[in-house]
Amino acid sequence: MTSANTALSLFVTGTDTEIGKTFVSSALLRGFVREGLQAAAMKPIAAGAFEVNGELHNEDADQLDAASNVLLPPAMRTPYLLKEPAAPHIAAALENVAFDIDHIVACHSKALTRADVVVVEGVGGFRVPLTATHDTADLAVALKLPVVLVVGMRLGCINHALLTAEAIAARGLTLAGWVANRVDPDMTFPDENIASIREHLAREHHAPLLGIVPHMSPASPELAAERLDIHRVLQTLRDAQR
Repeated sequence: MTSANTALSLFVTGTDTEIGKTFVSSALLRGFVREGLQAAAMKPIAAGAFEVNGELHNEDADQLDAASNVLLPPAMRTPYLLKEPAAPHIAAALENVAFDIDHIVACHSKALTRADVVVVEGVGGFRVPLTATHDTADLAVALKLPVVLVVGMRLGCINHALLTAEAIAARGLTLAGWVANRVDPDMTFPDENIASIREHLAREHHAPLLGIVPHMSPASPELAAERLDIHRVLQTLRDAQR
């Protein structure tokens, strides 16, 4: 057990969906565990659930649990688990579910008492609608967490990265850093693209590159963790907490 006042936490978002948020979140968790920390994960909203032995599961949430060494109760880890694999507001409407950001914040507060560090993975990109008036950016603001941006390295990624960083800054949040995830192994000029994003995000947001994750098949969060600067992540989180 730890004190909520001393526990570290971060919000992981991405430039789009299917760019490796869960993979990088799992790598971060493995890295934290390797540093001797009690690490837990939250996936507050997950769409696309399946039943196993009478219990609902979600692939992303299960991957996060597999990388953690502190398992939160499912209702705390994923307060809103929806069956339909669709945009959250659409899946919620189909299932007559109303998202309550305050409830997610309360679950996060409890999670902070159970671990040294809690990784909160968003859903989709940074501004995915949750209701008619709120999106995932509002959730990040309510949680008051520094943000780690996962950039899926593929055509168009520079624009997506800069726009997302701008949106994060516009909400008054700290961009703690970004991770280049090589989702497209056939991408041309990946190093040049990474250098361009690195330069812009360092200059405009003082956000460091926290690691370059190569394309892996099969995906290995354990190996990916070795490509991340976990010490720098932790230092950034500690600085943000002061």
